[in-house]
Amino acid sequence: MTGHGEADAAVDGAVEDLTDLYREYGDDRLPPGQRETDRFPVLSKTGTPSVAPEEFAFEVWGAVDEALAYSLSEFRDLPAVTQNQDFHCVTGWSKFDCAFTGVEFGEIADRAGVHEDVEHVLFHALDGYTTNLPLDECTREGVLFAYGYDGDDLPADHGGPIRVVTPHKYAYKGAKWVSGVEFRTEKELGYWEKRGYSDTANPWHEERYS
Repeated sequence: MTGHGEADAAVDGAVEDLTDLYREYGDDRLPPGQRETDRFPVLSKTGTPSVAPEEFAFEVWGAVDEALAYSLSEFRDLPAVTQNQDFHCVTGWSKFDCAFTGVEFGEIADRAGVHEDVEHVLFHALDGYTTNLPLDECTREGVLFAYGYDGDDLPADHGGPIRVVTPHKYAYKGAKWVSGVEFRTEKELGYWEKRGYSDTANPWHEERYS
């Protein structure tokens, strides 16, 4: 926990509903092969890393005009939104109506000044995890650096202090405990992508493995 409580950088309690995102891909909110759950299972590569909030830093680098670095407090002071999203895990479960609060990917990209030849993004996490996405998949609505969940701070076992959420992709594209984002002109596959998971990860097309 950070001491902010109730994700207080959210925009005056306003919640944007993105749960109809599935209509871009078909008529079913629940992707094929998924089961809906009210639980929020905890999955990770090696377990929850320990991080002192006062020592946490979020960094931005690569093909940008200005490399950025924020303390957790500074990051939480950036313009923020709260969005109601669905969450789809590649292992076969989906949780509907997750209220995530955080900073939109586009806000960070704009502040860094992304170069015109950037096509790819690599997310880095405190536990050594990485995952990649094309830039145009990151700048679409719904991709957040989230630090709040359901009106409170994002729990550590779900990726706090900050995680990426990607409601149009399987959740392994949303790095937990994210410590930075690298803007790249060439693709680099992430941890699971190098191990046979789908690079595109569209739940409605069941793109689980390559």
